[in-house]
Amino acid sequence: MADPQVRSEADVPANKKAFVPLENNPEVMSHLVHQLGLSPSIGFHDVYSLDDPDLLAFIPRPAYALLLVFPVSETYEKFRQEEDQEKPEYNGSGPEEEIMWFKQTIRNACGLIGLLHGVSNGEAKNFIDPSSDLSTLLKSAAPLKPLPRADLLYESEALESAHQSAASKGDTAAPSAETNVDLHYVCFVKSSKNHLWELDGRRKGPLDRGVLTQEDDVLSEKALALGVKSFLKREEAAGGGDLRFSLVALGPSLE
Repeated sequence: MADPQVRSEADVPANKKAFVPLENNPEVMSHLVHQLGLSPSIGFHDVYSLDDPDLLAFIPRPAYALLLVFPVSETYEKFRQEEDQEKPEYNGSGPEEEIMWFKQTIRNACGLIGLLHGVSNGEAKNFIDPSSDLSTLLKSAAPLKPLPRADLLYESEALESAHQSAASKGDTAAPSAETNVDLHYVCFVKSSKNHLWELDGRRKGPLDRGVLTQEDDVLSEKALALGVKSFLKREEAAGGGDLRFSLVALGPSLE
C-alpha cells in the first residue's frame, strides 16, 4: 500500500484544521466508512488491472464507486486549472442535486472527502444505516450550499473521530497531521440518471464525464474510458509523467 508522501496541498489554507493523512489501503477505508454507518455488506477492494479480465473478475460487482489515487503532477495541475477556469463555482443543494459534492476545507483530508463522495452517491447510499452518524451527517448536509456543507464536515466530531481511528490502522506509520502529502484522491460515481461524475473537493464543483447505460457500473469499459483511462492517457501524452497510481473500488464485501 502507498505511503503518504510530502507535497504542498494547494487550495486549503495553512491555517485550516489538518487530519492525519489516510493510508491508501482498502481495509483502512472500509473501517472508516463502516464505523460511520455504512453497512459491512459493502466495502473497498484493490483494483489490480484496468484491462485484464481475469484480474477484474476478482472485484465484486456491481462497483458503486471508484477512488483513483495518484501523485499530483504538473500535467494534472495544468489540466485542472484550465478546465476549471471557465467554470462557475458550484452552488447546488437540496433535492434537485443529481449528486452530492463536498468542498475540501480540511488539510490532508482528500482521502476522507473521496470516501464520503463514494458512499453518499448512487446506489451506495442505500447501504447507510439510517440511525448512524453518517446518515445524520448526510441528511444535515443535503439542504446546504457547498460552503456551509464544508463547514458542517469541518465541525463534525463524529467524522474527525472516525478518521482518526482509521488513520491509526494502516500498514505504515502514520505521519503527522501537519505533514503535507503527495497523493490525491478523486472519486468516480454513477448517478441515478446514469451519468458518470468525477468528484474532487479541490475542484470548483462536480464534473459530469458522460452518460452510461443502465447496466454499466463504474468499472465497466465505458465508465473506465470516460474517467480513469482518460486521466491516464492525458498524463502519458504529456511526456512520460509519473504514472504511479492505484485504484480502489466500492462494492459487495467478500465476507
